[in-house]
Amino acid sequence: MKNFLLSLILTTLVSSVYATAASIKVIYGDDNRVDVIASPNELYVKLAESTAAMISNDKLKEFNAEQFEIGGKTLAESGVCAQERFSQQPIEANCSGFLVGKNTLVTAGHCIRSQFDCDNNAWVFDYKVQRESDSSVVVDKSSVYKCKSIIARELNSSDSNDYAVLELEQDVLDRDVLKFRTSGKPKVGDELVVIGHPTGLPTKISDKAYVREVNDIFLVANLDTYGGNSGSAVFNAVTGEVEGILVRGDTDYIFDRSQMCRVSNRLGENAGRGEDVTLITAVKGLPSDVSEPAPEEPSEPELPDTPSEPEQPEEPSLSWWERLLRWLFGK
Repeated sequence: MKNFLLSLILTTLVSSVYATAASIKVIYGDDNRVDVIASPNELYVKLAESTAAMISNDKLKEFNAEQFEIGGKTLAESGVCAQERFSQQPIEANCSGFLVGKNTLVTAGHCIRSQFDCDNNAWVFDYKVQRESDSSVVVDKSSVYKCKSIIARELNSSDSNDYAVLELEQDVLDRDVLKFRTSGKPKVGDELVVIGHPTGLPTKISDKAYVREVNDIFLVANLDTYGGNSGSAVFNAVTGEVEGILVRGDTDYIFDRSQMCRVSNRLGENAGRGEDVTLITAVKGLPSDVSEPAPEEPSEPELPDTPSEPEQPEEPSLSWWERLLRWLFGK
C-alpha cells in the first residue's frame, strides 16, 4: 500500500512539474539562436539595439563610475549540461522587453504584476556578450533605465491576452523606437524573428520561424525560445515591424539521466504545441502614431490695393469777413 501511495505521489509531482514547464519554451528543428555579434543580418542587429533585459536591481554590480557588471550564475551552473550552447554565459535576465516610445517599453503581463515589480527591476539595453565565452557582461550606466509606472497591463486566462506597457523614468534618446503593426494581423506562413533573453542569457537573435496559426489575440509560431524570452519582441522578418510579444510555449529543458543534467527539448520543425505570441494590435496603452502634420488650408489670395480717389485739399479756414464777401459776391 505504501509503495502504491509513493508511486502515486511521484506521478503527481512529475505531472505537476511538466504542466508548469509547459508554460515555457523549446527548440524547433535547428537551434537558430545566435549572439548579436554573430548575426550577419544588419536589420536584426539594429532591431536588437531597441530590446532590453529585465534584471533585478541587486544584480547590477558597480564596475566603475560609468558602468555596471552583470555576472553571477552561468547557464551551466543552473543545472544545464555543459555542452549546451551558451552554457558559460550569465543568466541574469528575468524577462525581455522592447522600446515602443521614447519612454515606453512593452513586455509580457506575467513579467510585471505590480508596482513592486516595476520598482525592483531595471531595464537594461545592450545586455550582450562580446565573445561567446563571456561569463559576465559590462554595460554603460546610460543603458540602464528604471521603471516609473505601469501604463496598461493584462493577464487574462479567458482569451490568453498577456502584456504590460511600462513608463520609464527617463526618455531613451540614443536608440530608435521600434515600429509596430497598428492594424490587421500577420498571415499563416509569414516569416518571424525573435530577439530577447532565453533562460536569462544575454541578447539572442533567433530567426527562420513562421506563423502556424493566428487569431485576434495571439499567433502560434515555431520560435526557438525559452523562459526569459517572455516579453521578447517578435518581428516580421521582412519588414522589421513588431508583430507581437512572446508570452508562452512548450517545455524548454528536459532532464538527461545519463548526464544527470538538463538539455534543450528539441522537436521537429512542425511538431509540438508551438510558441504563443500576443499580437501587438491587441495591446492597449501604446503611444499614438506620430502622424504627418496636416497641410494648412490655402488662404485666399490677397487682392491688390484698389487705388483710392485722390484726396481733395482741405480748404483753408476763412475769417468772418471773407465768408461775408463770398456770400455777397459768390466767391
